[in-house]
Amino acid sequence: MKPIGPLRGVRMLEIASIGPGPFCAMVLSDLGAEVIRIDRLDRVPPEGEATTNNDVLARGRRSIAVDLKKPEGVELVLKMAEKADALIEGFRPGVMERLGLGPDVVTARNPRIVYGRMTGWGQTGPLAHAAGHDINYIALTGALHHIGRRGGPPVPPLNLVGDFGGGGMLLALGVVAALFEREASGKGQVVDAAMVDGASLLMAGFHAGIQTGRLNDERGTNLVDSGAPFYDAYECADGKYVAVGAIEPQFYRELLERVGIDPQQLPDQMDQSRWPQMKETMAAVFKTKTRDEWASLLEGTDACFAPVLSIREAYEHPHNRARSTFIEVGGITQPAPAPRFSRTPGQVQRPPAVPGEHTEEVLREWGFAANDVAELRQAQVIN
Repeated sequence: MKPIGPLRGVRMLEIASIGPGPFCAMVLSDLGAEVIRIDRLDRVPPEGEATTNNDVLARGRRSIAVDLKKPEGVELVLKMAEKADALIEGFRPGVMERLGLGPDVVTARNPRIVYGRMTGWGQTGPLAHAAGHDINYIALTGALHHIGRRGGPPVPPLNLVGDFGGGGMLLALGVVAALFEREASGKGQVVDAAMVDGASLLMAGFHAGIQTGRLNDERGTNLVDSGAPFYDAYECADGKYVAVGAIEPQFYRELLERVGIDPQQLPDQMDQSRWPQMKETMAAVFKTKTRDEWASLLEGTDACFAPVLSIREAYEHPHNRARSTFIEVGGITQPAPAPRFSRTPGQVQRPPAVPGEHTEEVLREWGFAANDVAELRQAQVIN
């Protein structure tokens, strides 16, 4: 499939990793970049084993398998880097340097390359070399502390805030920004994307509120952290949930009117001291109907309402179907590329590749002679 997205013509190398690195590569591929995933040689499935890959984060890219512990493998990647616009990696600081593929070596071969680095703690700092996962990174930023209900423990928000929002998405933005800047300077640069930095950035809107006293440090007591009665999820008669977010006064009035609550029987909307009492009233009302009954009454109004859907239910919602928010690729339903472009739409270029699926095809396209490919295979540098 020929790329048509806004990044068409951009060539990238992805040193295979987990989580935010593949997410970044997926986003850039969806937007039209040609991304070659460099997998470990030992990840190639044995001959005769099923050759399918259902990992949505691996979609859109071709895969080659290379033994980076051998000098010939390192040299192969360096030769590819000479022709690439960007390279992204997601190892702990120092790993790529020890492999002989650190930014100094790569940029010496190609001064125009953008070298994207994805870590949890960053390339520098006292924690840079420590192990960690999303929950650890967002804990250090203050984000995790503020997610949860009053009187309860912090609640991990899946691994969306660190890995994907503050990690992979910020790396993708950094790579695109560096490619844009290169058009003026003619030079590449290193992008140090750290989840601890990205998660902190996602919290930017809350910092002034905490420091000026507009927000409480106690979780579950504020406007959008489940403290407000008009911004929360409520259980319905069938055990399912609905979500309301009627912050603005006019939307709040409409919500009360449509669910049958007399505003005169409630305290002032912004009287935080009475929010617990108001939440009890709201909770009792929502327990009187099923989720779908509330949806038929409230969905599409200005009451700022939505049913809380499971992933499978989200596939079938009329709004998502109308926008083709989810598509099927390789037999797996998954999110469509986003955002949307009026003239150069993104697309999923191909289903997820099996490690090493395209080794010979890619190397020949990137200028390696057939006899060189054969020698690398004979030396067990590639599959």
